Amino acid sequence: MNSTFVKIIQALVILAMPIFLLLTAGHLVINVWYLQYEYGKPDFPADDYGFTQAQRVELATGSIRFLQSPDPAEVAVKILADQQLPLFNRPLFSKEELSHMIDVKRFTDILWRVQYLAGLIAIGGLVLLLAIRGTRWDGYRALFWSGAFTTGVLLFLTFFVLVSWQMFFVTFHELFFPPGTWTFDYSSSLIRLYPDRFWFDAGTLITMGTLLVGIGISAVGHLLSRRARRQRTT
Repeated sequence: MNSTFVKIIQALVILAMPIFLLLTAGHLVINVWYLQYEYGKPDFPADDYGFTQAQRVELATGSIRFLQSPDPAEVAVKILADQQLPLFNRPLFSKEELSHMIDVKRFTDILWRVQYLAGLIAIGGLVLLLAIRGTRWDGYRALFWSGAFTTGVLLFLTFFVLVSWQMFFVTFHELFFPPGTWTFDYSSSLIRLYPDRFWFDAGTLITMGTLLVGIGISAVGHLLSRRARRQRTT
């Protein structure tokens, strides 16, 4: 295989890996298991307006079903629009909250396409390099550097999340959502179901989990490339 082509594949693998791993972690967190884990914490803040933790899990499950729905956001939003406040005969979410959730699903739907593309590049590139004996060592190095790059990116994100969470949260929303559409009163259902602690814990779990995977990938790549180098010299 042409050396220039090999280097291009290596570069693509290195750049795609942190995107793929980070989005995969995010995809895994958007699941009922995370709701049960998070709301089940003894120190998770109670809802000042009356939702029990069990009600939070039940109501938030609707949001998970909405985000996981294969339908377009404008169609799937009926899942949320049909939800009712416990003990009250009125909708759980306001029109503004539903509008924001439509924006959220549009955004996450794009992210999952990016995840699949990044995974195709990262995994496909590695398979291509490792499948050919002459480029196997290059595949090991791509594995090492993709893990190392992921580790570097996630160390930065972890520091940002732990040290300046509020700035991270606000900057993220200002970048990806229209101004004024993602802020709500503390009495709104979205804030009651998903207080700041919920997002901080999710961000910490995603970044720390991806960081550990990145370190593991880098270690595996280093061990394989060192073993291959030894075999070359014997």
